Amino acid sequence: MNKSVLYNKELPAGWLTALLSEISEINMGQSPPSETYNNKGNGLPFFQGKAEFTALHPVVEKWCSRPNKIAETNDILLSVRAPVGTTNIANQRCCIGRGLAAIRYTPNHKFLFYYFRLIERKLDEKGTGTTFKAISCEVLRNINVNVPPLPEQHAIVSKIEQPFSELDKGIESLKTAQQQLKVYRQSVLKWAFEGKLTEQWRQNLDLPDVQDLLEMMQKEGEEKAKASGKKLKQVAPLTTEELAALPALQKGWAWVRLGELSIGVEYGSAAKSKEAGKVPVLRMGNIQNGRFDWQNLVYSDNDAEIKKYLLKKNDVLFNRTNSPELVGKTAIYKGERPAIFAGYLIRINYLPTIVDADYLNYFLNSHFAKTYGSSVKTDGVNQSNINGERLKGYPFPICSLPEQHQIVQEIESRLSECDNMEGTIVASLQQAEALRQSILKKAFEGRFLNDKELEAVRKDPTWEPAERLLERIRTERAVLHSGKKGRKSKA
Repeated sequence: MNKSVLYNKELPAGWLTALLSEISEINMGQSPPSETYNNKGNGLPFFQGKAEFTALHPVVEKWCSRPNKIAETNDILLSVRAPVGTTNIANQRCCIGRGLAAIRYTPNHKFLFYYFRLIERKLDEKGTGTTFKAISCEVLRNINVNVPPLPEQHAIVSKIEQPFSELDKGIESLKTAQQQLKVYRQSVLKWAFEGKLTEQWRQNLDLPDVQDLLEMMQKEGEEKAKASGKKLKQVAPLTTEELAALPALQKGWAWVRLGELSIGVEYGSAAKSKEAGKVPVLRMGNIQNGRFDWQNLVYSDNDAEIKKYLLKKNDVLFNRTNSPELVGKTAIYKGERPAIFAGYLIRINYLPTIVDADYLNYFLNSHFAKTYGSSVKTDGVNQSNINGERLKGYPFPICSLPEQHQIVQEIESRLSECDNMEGTIVASLQQAEALRQSILKKAFEGRFLNDKELEAVRKDPTWEPAERLLERIRTERAVLHSGKKGRKSKA
């Protein structure tokens, strides 16, 4: 018996532990030339990595007319690069890029597929690399797999899929609820900036009219610029044509450009950060859902940089460069701890007597602002940019400061309920995943089938110890490989 095969005393009789290379064919992907890609259905479906994966089978988004590496139907498609360990099953013959490996286990592909679902995190831990994680073919070849007799594999898969079917339905419902919450959050922001959340509050109040607001903006901007020693750069107001294309606002509101409400914008520090230092440097990755996430920080010891870019409570920072879907995300600094901001962020020097910081932050994270940002961004290789001048050109719905405060309260009371519901959903999803992992762990330790089920599979006329199954796999592979060699020699 090959030394790679182990008889684990903790496993049931008839089981063994073998290397993945002993029981399966491993085919590492290779990306074909880019000129062979197409979206017209010419050639084979082409999959590059996790981006095309769903719960079970990948979604076809492109094809390849001259594939280099091919996966067959029922091959397990394993993501081997950023991220590592995610799996799908090929439901048709396809071409695979270097982000994937195709693993062929003909006795029962679903058995091995579920085993990979069990060890997904362990595979991710084996990933190496500085730019992104990846695992090699050699790592895959040396993965240990607990192998039961084939009738037992069939029974295990069948029993796994019964609770998984119910779990999947529950998870689908939870994810649908998550998506509905996301839509509701954006609806709340839409209603807020249309003035609908404060319709009743506004009644019978003596609020400043539009002209008063515009005059206050101009005066306040000039005074603040003079006090700071800066020359106020005038921003061209919205044109008649631009105003006509914008949504109608409530009485006492007006559309203005964001630059009219500020004395300018500032780009963050371009100095190199360190792993440790005096103060954190907040970067684009720290912006999460309108707030700053204080994980994965870098730091600065540069006193001049700290003095120049030190954040003040209620500073609003705009992400000017990111992927097309994330550029423009915005967060508000609440003075959690001293910090400065990095160069891909812009500080908006708004007028606090005219604009509430939270009102500004919520607006820039609204669907309207995101849509406008998409219309003015410039696109580069994998990244988009919205510079300071374009940011100052954003249309902004201004209303009186008391109404802005009230709008923020209305938004936060509703979003707080969303946060509570989201927390419950996330906890339920985590419980579902923990249950799934518990089921898989029992299955691949030989503790999943009960005595009655085990008795039934052992009476199956095809039952044989896993050692015999492994011998048959080796024989079949040897015949297959000799046939390939024979065809090559004739050629």
